[in-house]
Amino acid sequence: MKESELKIKIFRHVDSLDRNKLTELYGLMLNYLKANENIEEWNKLTIEERMGIEDAINEIDSDKFILHEKVLKKFRKKYSNA
Repeated sequence: MKESELKIKIFRHVDSLDRNKLTELYGLMLNYLKANENIEEWNKLTIEERMGIEDAINEIDSDKFILHEKVLKKFRKKYSNA
């Protein structure tokens, strides 16, 4: 199949999608296209930075985190009278 034929075939499939499916496909396409950028950015990080990110993800996954709003509320209360 020629490149032009493939593009037309893809266009026809995309053109027939409803709004929800089109939005979903758009997100998938962006993720696919940005995948290499994300890998390059990850590879630029130091080992310590990578480990810090992985630790943070693990803490979030195991519900060992404090919501940003709670932290702000605590410190606003503590320092509003100072």
